[in-house]
Amino acid sequence: MRTSFKSLIVAAAMVATSGAAFAEGIGIKKIGLAVPNLQADFFNQIKLGVEGYAGKLGIEVIVVDAKNDTATQVSQVQDLITQGIDAFIYIPAGAAAAAVPTRLARAEGIPVINVDREPDGEPGDTVIYGENVLSAYQVCDHIIGLADGKGKMVVIHGQKGTTPEVQRFEGCKMAIDENPGVELVAQQWSQQWSPDEGFQIAQNMLQANPDINIIFGQADGLAMGAAKAVEVAGLADQVIIGGYDGDGAALESLVACDTPFIVTATQSTQAMGVLAVNSAIAVANDASVPARQIPNAVLTTCENAAKFVEKHP
Repeated sequence: MRTSFKSLIVAAAMVATSGAAFAEGIGIKKIGLAVPNLQADFFNQIKLGVEGYAGKLGIEVIVVDAKNDTATQVSQVQDLITQGIDAFIYIPAGAAAAAVPTRLARAEGIPVINVDREPDGEPGDTVIYGENVLSAYQVCDHIIGLADGKGKMVVIHGQKGTTPEVQRFEGCKMAIDENPGVELVAQQWSQQWSPDEGFQIAQNMLQANPDINIIFGQADGLAMGAAKAVEVAGLADQVIIGGYDGDGAALESLVACDTPFIVTATQSTQAMGVLAVNSAIAVANDASVPARQIPNAVLTTCENAAKFVEKHP
């Protein structure tokens, strides 16, 4: 008789609450966690969620950081497999070669839990990512509304072809299409979703289009870098900026509310880490799990950011 997903999660939660060393019947003792870049707060929050919850269950977590290099990540995953991991939580470092680690783990019979990004053509046993489309629509609808539904807009994308990059543009484009007074004048893709890239890309965009008044950065790092570029250009009173993720520094900036960056979508990053561990336990015990698990992201402005600073979901 197959064990149900729900009963396994209840058992794991009881162990986590009681502080027991290892739950009898949980079935895994060692998890491999592969992340693209731990310098990004988003991925670090997921790591904290995985490690904190797994630690309460007595499960060892081995973390590898690819520093945004897909070849490095493939090598790291090969090494994880040799260390005898019982489950693999995987965030691809990019679209290129993203399917290889999943294939390697599956060949060894290791459960694969994808988080944030889904490898094209080679999904894991389940994928967990934020509801990118609706929440990106909400962010872009918010900044367009504050611009009275008109003006020149630019989008600073994340890494091209990754799940969040594609879906967040889909959602934002819906908001743009609803507002004929908004002209999308430029788009550019980043490699690392970083503040430095956001600054440089926005600076170039402002030089080419000095009358830009709306910017959507597909990650908070990109949005905050763009905000600095806007301030350097002396256009802080002209430009409205939205981001995405609910990074710690971004939330603190929203609490201060003193830059052109005024809205984001806060993801339940630590909860995603917990869900990934629970899903790994379920798959290891031959319980069925949903193909996709999609927690909501919450529209976050200067008015409600403080509660997420106090306790990040």
